[in-house]
Amino acid sequence: MTETDSHITDENREAVELIQLVSFSIGEEEFGVDITRVQEIIKRTDVTTVPNAPHFVEGVMNLRGRVIPVINLRARLGMERKEFDADTRIVVVELSEGTIGFIVDAVSEVLRIPADAIEPPPPVMGGVEGQYITAVVKLEETILVQLDLEKVFENKKKAAVR
Repeated sequence: MTETDSHITDENREAVELIQLVSFSIGEEEFGVDITRVQEIIKRTDVTTVPNAPHFVEGVMNLRGRVIPVINLRARLGMERKEFDADTRIVVVELSEGTIGFIVDAVSEVLRIPADAIEPPPPVMGGVEGQYITAVVKLEETILVQLDLEKVFENKKKAAVR
């Protein structure tokens, strides 16, 4: 197979749509977000605590003159917190409500995935955490969960301003 721009062409010359995701890990789980939402990925930096903020809001940070809220994605998804280390990153994304940063254990890579490898989440993934899942991606050795950032952080503005 040869690659051309955002398509793969096979022997039959049929184009296959590719989706680009930034993959990251939280614990043993692999997640992905649409690359078009990601502004940048930075090492953990100083974050100023916001009084009376929800448990998942780490605080705010100054990113080149812009103050943006920083969310601990582990806490937001109901996972146990852990100490930050050399692999900890803040993924800065643009949402409809504005720019936000979220803390992950590590950023893995940018994946170019054929659209046919992406499936809707199984119905059993309902509930609060299930509402944050856009799709599941079948990779060679693992399954990656694609997050709907708008839903994950829809209340972040209210929470960060409290």
